[in-house]
Amino acid sequence: MSEILTAALAAAERGWPVFMLGRSKRPVANCDTCHDNSHDPADCDHLTCHGFYAASTDPARVAAIVNAVPRGQLAVRTGAASGLVVVDVDPAHGGGDSLRELIARQLVPRTLWVLTGSLGHHLYYRHPGREIQSRPMPNRPGIDIKADGGYVVLPPSIHHRTGIPYRWTASTGTDAVEMPPPLVEACTPATPAKSLTPPAASMPTSSGGGISHPDRLLDSLLDAVRRAPKGKRRTTLYGAARGVARMVAAGAIDQADAVTALTDVGYQAAQTARDIQAAIAGGFRDEGIAA
Repeated sequence: MSEILTAALAAAERGWPVFMLGRSKRPVANCDTCHDNSHDPADCDHLTCHGFYAASTDPARVAAIVNAVPRGQLAVRTGAASGLVVVDVDPAHGGGDSLRELIARQLVPRTLWVLTGSLGHHLYYRHPGREIQSRPMPNRPGIDIKADGGYVVLPPSIHHRTGIPYRWTASTGTDAVEMPPPLVEACTPATPAKSLTPPAASMPTSSGGGISHPDRLLDSLLDAVRRAPKGKRRTTLYGAARGVARMVAAGAIDQADAVTALTDVGYQAAQTARDIQAAIAGGFRDEGIAA
């Protein structure tokens, strides 16, 4: 067996639903039948369509999924489906400092730990049984929480840019440990609104074209995509793209930042790369802007 298949079967034996990404760490594009997302992704029996909805713990199906994308990257669906919450640390965006602060405050106990192919870290914890959304960790630059509605790449996948394999560290044990209550709270927004918008420093907006609160408008548009029911997510993303395109036209947000925000929320809503690109391009085009 290949290393990826061996790892996939081992993860499935733990009860972790696994699936395959493309080589670029993005979900495999839907087939023509599934392209319009007209059916419930959770009920689709295709091996690679609908991103993490294809994830499985059945050994035969897992083997078929790996064989369908032999050069892809192995991933695990996080959240209640697998019983996992992963603290995703990106040192390139300040995650190292944020992680040291979490360690100093004893919020991240010793647990399963992955060194990622981008020289970051994945810290695995047991899901607490209450909803933990996949989102940037509040007030901790460079740290994302991968939980309900998310996924992470598993070892021994090879990072598509660096060529470095993801690998388990040898000194962190073999099981994910329980999340301490302070860590659960640190993963939760301080306000009732379930905002996944990155900090303003990484998604700048400015008052333009009569838009008095562009940051609030952007958050509202993106949150509509996150909250959209199954079967409505692509059309909601298209509508959000039109709204964000109007913000670009008004000078309230940079176009590159706008496309990045829409792309990120599209993946959070379990859309494929092709569907995300089509929704953004269509929304911008219909507002007279080339995406």
